[in-house]
Amino acid sequence: MKETRKDSNIKTSPGHLSKYNIREFVQRVKNLEGDPHYVAMGLAIGVFIGITPTIPFHTVLAVALAFILRGSKVAAALGVWFSNPITAPIFYWGSYKAGMYLLGNPAPFDIKYESILELLDLGIDVTIAMISGGIILGILPGIASYFITRKIITTIRLRRESKK
Repeated sequence: MKETRKDSNIKTSPGHLSKYNIREFVQRVKNLEGDPHYVAMGLAIGVFIGITPTIPFHTVLAVALAFILRGSKVAAALGVWFSNPITAPIFYWGSYKAGMYLLGNPAPFDIKYESILELLDLGIDVTIAMISGGIILGILPGIASYFITRKIITTIRLRRESKK
């Protein structure tokens, strides 16, 4: 099912990545309230959790972790969308391979699943490998998104202040 935005001719659907979707995402993050560290921390947590193979719990985990680490819960919920139908298979495959390598196990088969519940049915060894691999793979993008987001928000807010 596709819907057309009133302010654009671009048709979007769930999982569809377009310039409009990216701009809308950036606009939402820019307009979040709180100091740049608070917003950037929340987004970084969301990106980190989004890379881990924890569907359907991404948002709940990200918001809970943002609460614990005092980051923006809204930014955390937005950040999990870094994982989407286009990127999730790549993240999950990478998590599995990285986890198997990290644990010293060969990767015996390809994994295809829709949620963490199906992952749990594959066995504890595969589950542990994917979760540990996802944590390892999520660290760098999480850290990078923190610094990028903080810099962008700081710059935008300084420009707004100088125009006043």
